[in-house]
Amino acid sequence: MFAKKCFHFVLLSAISFLLFSSEVAAKVTPAHDLSPWGMYLAADNVVKSVMIGLVLASLATWTILIYKTIQLRRAKKHSEQLYSHLCECASFDHIDMRDQQSQVLRLVQVCHQEFALSLKGVVSESGLKERVNARLERTKASILAQSNQGTGLLATIGSVAPFIGLFGTVWGIMNSFIGIAESQTTNLAVVAPGIAEALLATAMGLVAAIPAVMTYNFFTRVINSYKAVLTDITSALMILLSRELDQTNESAKKLTLSILTTANENVANETHITEERVPETVQEASI
Repeated sequence: MFAKKCFHFVLLSAISFLLFSSEVAAKVTPAHDLSPWGMYLAADNVVKSVMIGLVLASLATWTILIYKTIQLRRAKKHSEQLYSHLCECASFDHIDMRDQQSQVLRLVQVCHQEFALSLKGVVSESGLKERVNARLERTKASILAQSNQGTGLLATIGSVAPFIGLFGTVWGIMNSFIGIAESQTTNLAVVAPGIAEALLATAMGLVAAIPAVMTYNFFTRVINSYKAVLTDITSALMILLSRELDQTNESAKKLTLSILTTANENVANETHITEERVPETVQEASI
């Protein structure tokens, strides 16, 4: 909420500054000032509107970049901490939510909510797993949807800004040709300033679009990585649920794996052989 208020304040300040300065400073700006600011002040009102819109779009891009970088970095850090904690837990009772933060805790909370609702009626293992998995998938989708907020605006700016700048350029060049027709001269000194002002709109469109596209691609990679961590958390919660159901299942048996037994026997044999070789080594050293 605070970030949105700051963004709106900056937008209103920028609009007021550009509109006020274009009306006041145009009177004191020398003719044919080919600096960016001078070309803006000498441009047509339509071209000025295009430039103001592109400046605001660029400002929105950098605001989203800073805000969402901090947001996604924190979210990914907290999700990785929760996943590491879940991997160390043997059951849901061992999950400590006091030191955990961010929205990923909603995944654990929906599990507890489903457990509380299921205890009120008849429960089957398959039905409980299906309901918990459905809740986890919907919660994960909600978290990802919130993480994607703002990226749609970046995609819009990246795709539309060059065409908006091109519109300003076409409009400015059209006015330049109208000025040529009215002045009845083809002197380059008369034509060049208007064309330069028009081309400035295209340049500003590219300045707004290129960072927006790069930022959108960057956030796409980060969100995909965040989605992978959320999937890992969902799998870890389902593993905990399956383990707890096995502990309460009367038909469940104690786990005995031959590979573990064989590994233990090999370790014991290697230890015994090592102990037998130690006295021989000591005897040889004494001789």
